[in-house]
Amino acid sequence: MGSVSRAQAILDALVRQVDATGFVAHGVHVLVGDDTAEHHWTPDVRREVHSVAKGVCVLATGIAADDGLVDVDVPVGRYLPEFVTGPGVDAVTLRHLLTMTSGIDMPWSPTERSDWPDLAAEFLGRPSRGRVFQYANASTYTAMRVLETRVGDVGAFVSERVLAPLGIDGVEWERCPNGYVAAGEGIALRTEELARIGRLIRDRGVVDGQRVVSGRWCDAMHTDWMRREGTDPAYDRHAMAGWGGPGRLWRLHGAFGQMLLFDEGEGEGEGEGGGTVVTVTADDHAGADAFAASVADELARRLP
Repeated sequence: MGSVSRAQAILDALVRQVDATGFVAHGVHVLVGDDTAEHHWTPDVRREVHSVAKGVCVLATGIAADDGLVDVDVPVGRYLPEFVTGPGVDAVTLRHLLTMTSGIDMPWSPTERSDWPDLAAEFLGRPSRGRVFQYANASTYTAMRVLETRVGDVGAFVSERVLAPLGIDGVEWERCPNGYVAAGEGIALRTEELARIGRLIRDRGVVDGQRVVSGRWCDAMHTDWMRREGTDPAYDRHAMAGWGGPGRLWRLHGAFGQMLLFDEGEGEGEGEGGGTVVTVTADDHAGADAFAASVADELARRLP
């Protein structure tokens, strides 16, 4: 069976799964090698990708690091010297913020960007419990505040350095009342546009022969896992924006079922076009994990 029919066959099976289970999908895009297939249940308009934006933040940080503008292993207080940091926070680095291992407790609030005069200052002013996993949108937001000191407006930097090479333009990033990008959310993309980001990550930072970001930053999304004991297997491993699983897959996962699912079982290589990526846009928070598991099962069956 050729690659085109493999992509279509996988897509057809996933469409049947959506229709059978009632998972509220907007669109599914399948990339196998260089071949694609996609299906839409609703018009393919730009929609919020939620926490998949955290992966975009990693790409932006990687580009800045490649340019020598930022060091992810330097304490963030050096970049934000005007902030008063809490106990233990003097050791927190940009890497810790992006991997959610700052140890700073900051429960999520739908209004967190306006609950405080400055969310980053509030976040860094709290104590750190050391290198423990603590998922928080405020962590990514603070990371992008660090990046802002080195690259200028992060939204403009991402548009120029991440999105433009992918042929994506006109994307506006939601901002906080102080004018900084929301960071861990707030980007709206079409299913196919999101799939372009997935392809860039799969191909370790190369698009159309052009190097956008070093491969190590794409690798960092699914290596050096922070393992969490006693939690749901779908959320027991986290790296730099990426979650481990289901099965042999890893993923970028946003609320309500926005997902980039990467198959590590397929051959991967820098710019080689190997590997499979399934892109999902949806409005079904409760059903997302089950659908991701069905994607893993389908890829394991068809691409052993």
